[in-house]
Amino acid sequence: MLEGIIRWSVHNRFLVLLGTLLIVAWGVNAVKNTPLDAIPDLSDVQVIIKTSYPGQSPRVVEEQVTYPLTTTMLSVPGANVVRGYSFFGDSYVYILFEDGTDIYWARARVLEYLNQAIADMPPGVQPRLGPDATGVGWIYSYALTDKTGVSEIATVGGMVRQYQVVVDPEKLRAFGIPLAKISSAIKNANQEVGGSVIELAEAEYMIRTRGYLQSLDDIGQIPVSSTADGTPVLLKDVATLQIGPEMRRVVADIDGMGEVTGGIVVMRYGENALTTIDAVKKKLDELKQGLPDGVEIIETYDRSDLILRAVDNLQEKLVEEFIVVALVCLLFLFHFRSSFVAIVTLPIGVLASFIIMEQQGINANIMSLGGIAIAIGAMVDAAIVMIENAHKHLERYKHAHGHAPEGSEHWNTVIQAAVEVGPALFSSLLIITLSFLPVFTLEAQEGRLFSPLAYTKTYAMAASAGLAITLVPVLMGYLIRGKIPDENANPLNRFLIWIYRPFLNMVLKAPKTVIFLSGVMVVSLLIPVSGIKGVLEPLKWPIQIYAGISNATDDSIAQQTLNSINETQKRIEKNWRKSFRDTPWLARFSSGLGSEFMPELDEGDLMYMPTTLPGISIGKAQELLQQTDRLIKKIPEVKQVFGKIGRADTATDPAPLTMIETLIQLKPRDEWRPGVNLKTLIEELDATVKYPGVTNAWVMPIKTRIDMLATGIKTPVGIKVAGPDIKEIERIGQMIEKVVSEVPGTVSAYSERVAGGRYIDIKPDRIAAARYGINIADINQVVAAAIGGLNITETVEGWCTHAEKRECAAQRLDLCRYSRC
Repeated sequence: MLEGIIRWSVHNRFLVLLGTLLIVAWGVNAVKNTPLDAIPDLSDVQVIIKTSYPGQSPRVVEEQVTYPLTTTMLSVPGANVVRGYSFFGDSYVYILFEDGTDIYWARARVLEYLNQAIADMPPGVQPRLGPDATGVGWIYSYALTDKTGVSEIATVGGMVRQYQVVVDPEKLRAFGIPLAKISSAIKNANQEVGGSVIELAEAEYMIRTRGYLQSLDDIGQIPVSSTADGTPVLLKDVATLQIGPEMRRVVADIDGMGEVTGGIVVMRYGENALTTIDAVKKKLDELKQGLPDGVEIIETYDRSDLILRAVDNLQEKLVEEFIVVALVCLLFLFHFRSSFVAIVTLPIGVLASFIIMEQQGINANIMSLGGIAIAIGAMVDAAIVMIENAHKHLERYKHAHGHAPEGSEHWNTVIQAAVEVGPALFSSLLIITLSFLPVFTLEAQEGRLFSPLAYTKTYAMAASAGLAITLVPVLMGYLIRGKIPDENANPLNRFLIWIYRPFLNMVLKAPKTVIFLSGVMVVSLLIPVSGIKGVLEPLKWPIQIYAGISNATDDSIAQQTLNSINETQKRIEKNWRKSFRDTPWLARFSSGLGSEFMPELDEGDLMYMPTTLPGISIGKAQELLQQTDRLIKKIPEVKQVFGKIGRADTATDPAPLTMIETLIQLKPRDEWRPGVNLKTLIEELDATVKYPGVTNAWVMPIKTRIDMLATGIKTPVGIKVAGPDIKEIERIGQMIEKVVSEVPGTVSAYSERVAGGRYIDIKPDRIAAARYGINIADINQVVAAAIGGLNITETVEGWCTHAEKRECAAQRLDLCRYSRC
């Protein structure tokens, strides 16, 4: 069959060349349209439920919102993990699904079960699905700064402007007005309704009332009661009216210079990051024209820089590989046109793999392009072997007939040469192609990380195998002509043969010795892989197999033998480290190479994510954020610092007020001080930013969000403690914190204080309340409204036409509220 394909390709060379041109054109178009990203999307399929319960403590939110939701979501089909987070005023529930689940199918299933759970929610609490995105989708952020001298504007998400009603309890008591009546009066005074239509003078008129509150004067004129003589009591008679900001749980700062308004762009799941960022930048450029004088948009994070830098670096290495392969072919074949046959198959094979990548939806990232880079060396092998074989056949023909073959004889000679080695080469390339099939069995994050590499390598090798039996024979017939040098005429070939022939003869004379030494070298690899203790590792393998088959118990001979070997390994490791403690490179052999899920990726930017002790106020958080940002900005290698404490207005950010997230933009490496690298820079930053009660963590933005999404922990290594008693969990966590802080290699360790919130508990006296005819609901309403403040209603202050959009952007004012009294 393969021989027939080779013969058909040579006899129909016009069709083969035409098909090749079509593949090249299609491949070039695929390269232009293939999405670019830095790394594969490792995030699990997840659906987020965010529920706001304003003014409520984490315990109340946990008992009344988070727990009912999590127990319901455990029944969702395909759900692997359900995580619930309860914060002051907010609940977040994360549902992670099985690998391969369609995200919109998952959202539909969650929505079905959410409709069931809503019945168990407190009155007025409405759970909502988060965006179809994850925390890894944070691809761009910006900040608005005012250069006009304003010291403070807003934070991430902005401050919500409010009409605030501060009631006077003495006046309420004097008029005998309960607090609930104030709330009802405000709601009833902010309504509009339609009254159907009437016909007047052969025309139809629609009836409507105009009752929306428009200003503080309108609010002040709301009647709440009347005196005995019929005099109305207005809201302004019993309360102070003012305009102010809503209570907030987030602060943003830039360079330690003061608060700013920030925006975070969250990319939709599965979208093209580079295209999305470009569209955002274009839209921001349009908006810049309408900003007030002195206000400007400052870019605080841009993943496109990392994407372009990573892809450009890999593309540069691919070009270098092409050049090296071309030079090697030219040096060894010693014939330019023959070398061109081998070289031209590389870009065509790569373009063919891009066609399949585009159709399959695989991004061009460091892993997928890395698969192509791995395949390049093997892709050219078949073409080189076929070219060398063609050289041999043409050389024999010339020696036999005294001249080079021409016309049909030339093509027949090429066919003979290709048929002789083509099927074997195709099979060998196919075996290499299939060698990566085990990678496709990987699941979850491992599969998402390595499958792009396996796919692209497989596609490139498959394309190379196809080209070896179709295009290569045709190109050989056209280009391998003229004076073709003998193999011995190449001085480089003669030199290399002179070097390796003695070694070849030597190993063939002593095969047993060579096999023994090879075995010793293989066993010696256990030392750098598993450490010096790895020398005893082979002794455990048969025992482990026997123990697994026989279901050995802890007191069995097999298990006791394994324990004895483990103890011996520990003693060897300890003694080795002690003996070579003054020689670091030898001491490292005690533990081996170690392992890591994903290689360390220098993203170009850093993230500072310390954790503070619980109970910090928003004012102190603002002060701490500004001080840390100012210290970080003093480092010469730092270009810009954008800090955030608390959670942004998105369901993808469940950050508490105790967690700081500071994005540190670094200057280009050529502007750094001599001798400074990323490791020394982090050490300098850690030494510079030191605050009591603050545990530092310097991490990479993307990798950290991947870790947080997969495990719920922001650091590379974490320990989870579960149990029924929160105080006992906290005590054990603090003990673990002390122990792991002493582990070699630990930079910092911190145990989250899960029971560290500060509370002022109000315990009603039910007997005393009963004497006044007051129930618990009345007391709760007073506490919620008069102390914490309640959001009562919204005002609608005009609609915007397209031309008026800029002037009306701030006209929708959120929420009237009761404040302290």
